[in-house]
Amino acid sequence: MTSETPTVEMHPSRWGDPAAAAELPESALALVDLAFGLQDRPAVAVAHPPEGGLAPALVDELRGLVGGEHVLVDDQTRALRTRGKSTPDLLRARAGDLADAPDAVVRPDGRAEVEAVLAWAARHHVAVVPFGGGTCVTGGLAARRDAFAGLVSLDLVRMKRLLAVDEVSMTATLEPGLRGPEAEALLAAHGLTLGHYPQSFEHASIGGFAATRSSGQSSAGYGRFDAMVVGLTAATPTGTVALGSSPANAAGPDLRQLLLGSEGAFGVITSVTVRVRRAPEVTAYEGWRWPSFTAGAEAMRTLAQSGLLPTVLRLSDESETAINLADPSSIGGTDDAGCLMITGYEGTPEQVEARRAAVSAVLTGLGATALGTEPGETWVHGRFDAPYLRDSLLDHGVLVETLETATFWSNRERLYADVRAALTSSIGDGALVLCHVSHVYETGCSLYFTVAARQAEDPIAQWQAAKAAASDAMIAAGATITHHHAVGTDHTPWLAQEIGEVGVRVLRAVKAELDPAGILNPGVLIP
Repeated sequence: MTSETPTVEMHPSRWGDPAAAAELPESALALVDLAFGLQDRPAVAVAHPPEGGLAPALVDELRGLVGGEHVLVDDQTRALRTRGKSTPDLLRARAGDLADAPDAVVRPDGRAEVEAVLAWAARHHVAVVPFGGGTCVTGGLAARRDAFAGLVSLDLVRMKRLLAVDEVSMTATLEPGLRGPEAEALLAAHGLTLGHYPQSFEHASIGGFAATRSSGQSSAGYGRFDAMVVGLTAATPTGTVALGSSPANAAGPDLRQLLLGSEGAFGVITSVTVRVRRAPEVTAYEGWRWPSFTAGAEAMRTLAQSGLLPTVLRLSDESETAINLADPSSIGGTDDAGCLMITGYEGTPEQVEARRAAVSAVLTGLGATALGTEPGETWVHGRFDAPYLRDSLLDHGVLVETLETATFWSNRERLYADVRAALTSSIGDGALVLCHVSHVYETGCSLYFTVAARQAEDPIAQWQAAKAAASDAMIAAGATITHHHAVGTDHTPWLAQEIGEVGVRVLRAVKAELDPAGILNPGVLIP
């Protein structure tokens, strides 16, 4: 079954659907002026990619492999496949810099065509960047192209099928080009859901979820995406990898993990078999107020370690609660808002009622104040809007970007304080540093930071300095450099410190075995 939903192309220098872009209302502009001072709107250049450098004979060979209409070399298509959607990516595009544009966009259909393109690329030493939804925020789509005969974007947009459904085992096999809404629509026809809703859900792809070990906003109930994957196939320059013959095994190390999180550097995921659930009959979302971030986080730990997690569980710190960048009308906030927690429940009416009552009893006993359903409903209706707000703030000279990390519960307070201090001291005067927890485990949690500051003369350098300071703080605190944004190129300087010298050699050995010519996403992931 193939998705019939038209794919909406994201704007080359903004997030998401171009039709959804909106100006900040006057009330929000006044608050932005109060916080940062309104600046002249930064100029946005008309960007054109450099002329493609792939030899015409090589382009003709590609056309013979996948069909002439599926090899695109026009400027518009190449621009749309340039980099991802981090703030530096957008700032470069707005400045007219599309230097990382591919020479051609190739759209294979099926594993055989992917394998043929990879064999062609290895033979001619052409770099290949697998492309799913284009939502990467860590430089994972900006491959190194020096010493290569060219660079192509391997766009998986034609691979959008639901290949199989096993309602006895509760699994489904999906192709990698399916966007989040497309996959959910195909599964809904069978009364099923994947339940994976990252903030990038509307545009990110199934292949991207797997290749970056994505984590969705309902991770407390459904788990991370890599935990949902029970099998996969991948095309590599040295052959096909097919993994996942059983729900669990002891047949050596789990080789699926070589491809989950590999960011296209080891192979191209051509299908994933995932655990699915029955689509929920009812949903319920509500808000709770905590006197402090520490108190709310301790309550999250209590829930996680007692097996009482709701489907959605997230907690904003005092700053994010008071100055919520996902809702322009709340910028400015109040000083006595405490910390907002959102809980969400999905399932049958009986399941939701029982879990909601049990969780509510724990939260009330620990000192939370119930706020009713309005905060939860407000959050769920705006859960994918924050990147659009970032665009609007960038339009007015406000630098906005995010980063995330994770650690064990016993180290949470140190990590929060150290990263917050690093960001505050490095980004510039008057910066806002906000944080929330949205992914929890029995042993620890993630911390997701949002930073807003008046743009400096060189906003990319401004952010890079802050990012480096925060990353140094994460490593010094013994935490991970990334919980779910992946490594890309932005995190490679710190990855070696996290996994150690032997770990780096292991990654390089796998790369050498699966991609001996080094054509797959060169410069990404591998230190």
